[in-house]
Amino acid sequence: MDIVAEGLRFPEGPVAMEDGSVILVEIAAGRITCVKPDGSTETVAEPGGGPNGLAMGPDGKLYCCNNGGFAWAASGETLAPHGIAADYSGGRIERIDLQTGAVEVLYKSGDHGCTLRGPNDIVFDAHGGFWFTDHGKVDYEARCHDVVGIFYAKTDGSHLEEVIFPSMNPNGIGLSPDGKTLYAAETYTCRLMAFNVIAPGKVDDAAGPGGPGIPVYRPAGYKFFDSLGVEECGNICVATIGESGISVISPQGELVEFVETPDIFTTNICWGGADRRDAYITLSGTGKLAKMRWPRPGLKLVY
Repeated sequence: MDIVAEGLRFPEGPVAMEDGSVILVEIAAGRITCVKPDGSTETVAEPGGGPNGLAMGPDGKLYCCNNGGFAWAASGETLAPHGIAADYSGGRIERIDLQTGAVEVLYKSGDHGCTLRGPNDIVFDAHGGFWFTDHGKVDYEARCHDVVGIFYAKTDGSHLEEVIFPSMNPNGIGLSPDGKTLYAAETYTCRLMAFNVIAPGKVDDAAGPGGPGIPVYRPAGYKFFDSLGVEECGNICVATIGESGISVISPQGELVEFVETPDIFTTNICWGGADRRDAYITLSGTGKLAKMRWPRPGLKLVY
């Protein structure tokens, strides 16, 4: 594992670009950053709040889940989110022009009758729409935690719908290679859930005993799931906090392997390179972007 860049402020949401650069968020800094192949960085946009998940859209623009802002706690060299920001600015979906850095709010809380508290991660489907999770907010002073869901939206601003509710603290989200299965990783329950997609933005009512969705995998021990990526073969790679690494899980719910990393807050994985085997992993607690050769290629994203 090589360290591509460091000194980042809780990086997440990496997107590997064709020129070898990686665009990611720095949540604690409220900005979008481009990490170039030589490790140098350049600010792409400064949306403020808490930019979290990123995805390229069909229009060549970047779509961002903004959670509105975290409070932060530092322990030695490790930074971690801790509750809701004092200047919390509201959950929203933003569209970013990579050429100009202009930030447009596409959806905000209240639009189309939907409540957005902490949008977290995003994935586009082959129909040009996108799924995203809302992780919600924890307010320690008020002793409460939001009950949240999983949404589907269109890029023209015409449609925003909470398709899955309730969902237990959803974080990472992804689609199977055929687009027929939606995966979501729950953080505090540490479960990987699957939903059968029956039409764009629609899932069936198959459910396990814990509510909407079908439980696929849950590890033993004191661990938390963060974001996820999907391999070309269909395996789901879930960033695992606490055990520090990436859990590779088959669609059948078997642990294929566990890839260790040196940061307890390992949060995201994406793939780049000509063969999509250059894995980029965010080591968020220590503010680093790492790169390693992956044994299998990542799934080619729609855009």
